[in-house]
Amino acid sequence: MFTPFAVYAQIKDWQSSGCIVDGIPTLKCLEVVFGNIIFMSSALIVLVLFIMFVVGAFRYLTSFGNPENVKKAQGTLRYALIGFILFISSYLILNVICFLFLGGIGNNCKLFKFEIPAP
Repeated sequence: MFTPFAVYAQIKDWQSSGCIVDGIPTLKCLEVVFGNIIFMSSALIVLVLFIMFVVGAFRYLTSFGNPENVKKAQGTLRYALIGFILFISSYLILNVICFLFLGGIGNNCKLFKFEIPAP
């Protein structure tokens, strides 16, 4: 028999969200699923960008002035920087949209809360 255990890599808890009724998950559980997917994908993106910066810096330091190796290292660093800028700008654009059109600031933004309205 499978016994469920706590998962700490989640942004929202299943029981506290009220999506489980009489032991059966409802459509409201999609809020938790989407929130956890966005949280984990953001963490994965940050980890990949950090690894790219480290690899690019290591390649640059160990290139010993070889123009071909310096070019590879600069390419890795460039792509890591472009990815970082895209990641931060997408978050900022969503916050600006939320502020201008939805009137929310910070945690009050309904754009980042996947809520299914109750009937």
